Amino acid sequence: MTKVIGYHGYFCQLMKRVVWLGSLAMALLTLLSFSKKGPLNFRGSVQVNDTIVYPDETHFKNVQQLTFGGDNAEAYFSYDGKWLIFQKTNPKENIMCDQQFIGRIPTKPGEKFEPRLISTGKGRTTCGFFTKDGKHVIYASTHLGGADCPPVPDRSKYGNRYIWPLYKSMDIFMADLNGKIVKQLTNADGYDAEATLSPDGKKMLYTSVKSGDLELWIMDLASGQEKQVTDMLGYDGGAWFSPDGSKLIWRASRPETDAEIKEYKELLAEGLVAPTKMEVWVANADGTNAKQVTSLGQANWAPAFMPDSKRIIFASNHEYQRGFPFNMYTMNGDGSNLTKVSRDKGFDAFPMFSRDGKKIVFCSNRNNGGTRDTNIFVADWAE
Repeated sequence: MTKVIGYHGYFCQLMKRVVWLGSLAMALLTLLSFSKKGPLNFRGSVQVNDTIVYPDETHFKNVQQLTFGGDNAEAYFSYDGKWLIFQKTNPKENIMCDQQFIGRIPTKPGEKFEPRLISTGKGRTTCGFFTKDGKHVIYASTHLGGADCPPVPDRSKYGNRYIWPLYKSMDIFMADLNGKIVKQLTNADGYDAEATLSPDGKKMLYTSVKSGDLELWIMDLASGQEKQVTDMLGYDGGAWFSPDGSKLIWRASRPETDAEIKEYKELLAEGLVAPTKMEVWVANADGTNAKQVTSLGQANWAPAFMPDSKRIIFASNHEYQRGFPFNMYTMNGDGSNLTKVSRDKGFDAFPMFSRDGKKIVFCSNRNNGGTRDTNIFVADWAE
């Protein structure tokens, strides 16, 4: 729903690919005598400066770290703000590729966050979201295509660039809170994923390749009727409704030159995309009046409207030519008043506000003991 990818990043699958990119960047920096958290000293050890909140992060109050270890991403609130759904990979727990978990957010001192598996445990999943009744979740999964984790692209064939697979077996499902799948929501031949729901819980907004390009679609959950709401060449994904339901916001790539268009189409034909250049777009809830909001360059993604349905929060690496860190920023709906709100030296992304606007959840590399673990944090939001 950031997120993806997102993953809202992924995208939603963007999360895993961004973390990979970040890991590669950090490895290169380490070779240059730097780590994610601080410089190497002359004895070769790492000076780790871990924290769950930085001095300049004035909007975050009463920060709670909910997970400790592995890659935990795309954590999104239930409609009542009491639960989270998120995707997790942790080989130490024999979770070899992303599966969906849900957990009740602690409300008392000393109370533990105890998430449990809600997806099938097969294939790879992404982009979970609670339904409005609080009794079901939706998520995308490849499990019908096989129980094993699907393969990742051999990036050496593409100049070691950042390449993201569009699994043909990825479809969107609805499950109850015991993990029983009660409905398959998409069944087109090709990638269907990155789903979120409208504020009234009646419509699903998602990304599909069914038209021949990566476009946004809206499905009426009751009838199953669908409408394509974007139609420009390039990747459109990680989309959300505004809290008042009047607008859409998403991340998009727009190949422009002949070479960029050729590359995009060739990769798409192979079931791949290279979403390293993305900007934030908005439109009316029916897809009309679509317009680009940012022109910052590099990867601007995981956007969402803030509680007032006017301002925007998103993740970006535009300040750093090396492509890392990713931090979170806010801006007005027209892209003005760009303000940096997070400060980790690695990765901050996938912001989502609770429906009452009082809390924010995000995922970050902070306080990870110098590892590459990504964890989930919840905080009170202070204006």
